[in-house]
Amino acid sequence: MLVATASAEHHGKKKDIVDVAAANSDFTTLVAAVKAAGLVDALKGDGPLTVFAPTNAAFAKLPAGTVESLLKPENKDKLVSILTYHVVAGKVMAADVVKLSSATTLQGSDVKVTVADGGVKINDANVTATDIKASNGVIHVIDTVILP
Repeated sequence: MLVATASAEHHGKKKDIVDVAAANSDFTTLVAAVKAAGLVDALKGDGPLTVFAPTNAAFAKLPAGTVESLLKPENKDKLVSILTYHVVAGKVMAADVVKLSSATTLQGSDVKVTVADGGVKINDANVTATDIKASNGVIHVIDTVILP
């Protein structure tokens, strides 16, 4: 069960997007992928950024061997492309996301935003938790890895 709110404060030091994700056991695959892609510093930067963060369960839905293959050094460019497709420049809170029909990702392509049946989808991924604040942006949790 995912918790919809989280505090970015820890002993007076605000946690950035990477710190918040690393502190949540639902994001171990995402954090490993961010490290393998060399994107840690980018996601620790000033931002603000909005991250649509797939859970471990979302990565587990990919065909067998996909994650392991993407984590290999020779597939770094593809991994970077996939991960940056989950990031949007600016701090887009849930109240703002629902007003959008699309958003341009750091990868360069747009994701489709659909609001229906009281929920929000980013492409084919359901948003399962929103507005997890970090010092340099916000995280929204999704249940499927979206591919550019």
